[in-house]
Amino acid sequence: MLLTIDVGNTHTVLGLFDGEDIVEHWRISTDARRTADELAVLLQGLMGMHPLLGEELGDSVDGIAVCSTVPSVLHELREVTRRYYGDIPAVLVEPGVKTGVPVITDNPKEVGADRIVNAVAAIELYGGPCIVVDFGTATTFDAVTARGEYAGGAIAPGIEISVEALGLRGAQLRKVELARPRQVIGKNTVESMQAGILFGFAGQVDGVVERMARELSPQDPEAVTVIATGGLAPLVLREATVLDEHEPWLTLIGLRLVYERNAARF
Repeated sequence: MLLTIDVGNTHTVLGLFDGEDIVEHWRISTDARRTADELAVLLQGLMGMHPLLGEELGDSVDGIAVCSTVPSVLHELREVTRRYYGDIPAVLVEPGVKTGVPVITDNPKEVGADRIVNAVAAIELYGGPCIVVDFGTATTFDAVTARGEYAGGAIAPGIEISVEALGLRGAQLRKVELARPRQVIGKNTVESMQAGILFGFAGQVDGVVERMARELSPQDPEAVTVIATGGLAPLVLREATVLDEHEPWLTLIGLRLVYERNAARF
């Protein structure tokens, strides 16, 4: 089985693949202060709870694939794979790793590994042209051409970041639950904030995607497939009109594909 690890700024998502099927997944907080030893203990604890695995990670897992937006965590995970699981092939997605997706931005090295991995999965599952909207700490929009190239994208503050900022900077406002209000016209402060957050972000998604689709496919913007992913995607799915597909495990699937494309080097 293949263990995939997607390290985001706020959460780390782990997935266990048996072939092409994801058979288990976990979500934990990302802590840049964790050492390699602490991460190894955490991994062993999660693995030990799964009935398909033995007492040791190496008993059933025969590969590890990692991408990270937090350099310090990537460094520690590199040490984990070297020190604790040195006999298990590991792919850490970074410049120089074969993905099969050409990056045609001004500086390909500055594009987040998770965004490239999302593009890999999007092309495999839906083909191009397509746009991936990832609802995480930031809301990212990634454009993939009909030829399967990563063309670039847009980055906006994430939903939770905006909620926290509103609560901190508004004297009479506070952090509210991220939930759908009864209507757009809120009848109290909580509902008013929820309406502004939810419907405001849905409008943002529709606006950015529509503009991006016209640039990506000027002759036929409707031919662009729009895929939603990320932990906060379910909150916006019903409200945004441009989202065609929802794939919660897009990044993990992309990690599996990248691992397979680099398997020949082991």
